[in-house]
Amino acid sequence: MKLRSRPLVCREAVEFMSNYLEGALSRRDRRRLEYHLRHCDGCTNYLEQLRLVIATSGTASPDDLNADVVDGLVEVFRRVRDESPQ
Repeated sequence: MKLRSRPLVCREAVEFMSNYLEGALSRRDRRRLEYHLRHCDGCTNYLEQLRLVIATSGTASPDDLNADVVDGLVEVFRRVRDESPQ
């Protein structure tokens, strides 16, 4: 008997996206995410933004960023880390 997977909600889809882009999702989870993406414009847009960030950041070197930008990014990462459930 084959068990059906429940559909992903957006929060779960977002959590899968990094592994999806790296090709590290199981076949089952990849199919669940791709199904969700076919029906959710918000998550599809978010995935495209991730792809753009990856493509763009791959061309930047640390010397391309001024100190204010680096400080701002570090602050954002700290806030996200501190607000994330442990």
